[in-house]
Amino acid sequence: MAACSAPPPAEKVVNVYTARHYDSDLALYEQFTRETGIKVNRIEGKADELVARLKAEGANSPADVFIAADAGALWRAQEAGLFQPLKSQTLEARIPAALREPDGAWFGFSRRARVVAYDAAKVKPEEVDDYAELAGPRFRGKICVRSSDSIYNLSLMGALIEAWGPQKAEAWAKGVVANMARPPEGGDRDQIRAVAAGVCEVAITNSYYYLGMASGEDAADRAVTEKVKLAFPSLDGQGSHVNIAGLGLAKASPNRENAVQLMEFLTSPAAQAHIAANNSEFPVSPEVEAPESVRAYAGFKAHPMSASAFARRQPEAQSIMSAAGWR
Repeated sequence: MAACSAPPPAEKVVNVYTARHYDSDLALYEQFTRETGIKVNRIEGKADELVARLKAEGANSPADVFIAADAGALWRAQEAGLFQPLKSQTLEARIPAALREPDGAWFGFSRRARVVAYDAAKVKPEEVDDYAELAGPRFRGKICVRSSDSIYNLSLMGALIEAWGPQKAEAWAKGVVANMARPPEGGDRDQIRAVAAGVCEVAITNSYYYLGMASGEDAADRAVTEKVKLAFPSLDGQGSHVNIAGLGLAKASPNRENAVQLMEFLTSPAAQAHIAANNSEFPVSPEVEAPESVRAYAGFKAHPMSASAFARRQPEAQSIMSAAGWR
């Protein structure tokens, strides 16, 4: 009888290669498994490392979904031929066109702005209401910013190239380099803390780092955000540069149906609200109400530029920043 019994059903899985490392993301994966019975297997690493791994694995890759914390990283994976375009009415309805790749290679599921933290005792808000001001003489020796290989800086530079052209963007980069209070070092939180310590007056940072410090459990970081305030500079009067965290369907996905289910789950209104509440990011959909922890800042004016437009400027941005002496 045992020989004639049917084999147990195969376990349903989805394999995720992710450059995001948050407990809140794990909670979403666990909820997805509870709701669907699909187990989420994760490979975590830096975006470039994961891209290299996917390229090496080729058609034999077990990856179903690739997740990155920047449109530039998603573009790099796209350029390497690692995605298959996905046509999903659900994703297209939830994600504004500017925050997804036009042909369905990748989709954003959270937003963050690259903005300015400033010493409220030394800097007036109107002095940091435009990105162009950061390159002017007012801030000579007064800016803290991380290195040029930060993909967040590359994406900001890509947006400036897209808006201004390469010559004006390079002049801006040279101005920022001339205005640095110190050589680039550390991450965005380090730049914000340096403003509070008097090392500099302004810092370029992603919004969620500041918001996470303001609402976090570290009393010293909360004290920093009482002295250091957040400004949302505008690009040509059209709003602040907005980047995304996003995901794409791997080209060789062996579990495509499960992968699409996960992608649609992670872009659901409930998931967007969960990510915003726990990581101090903003929802991508204007129909999802921002949670209380970020609501005070969620009404900022976002530049309408497509994420794919600045993402594809990555190589040019790197070249310009290097030529400007941005280490």
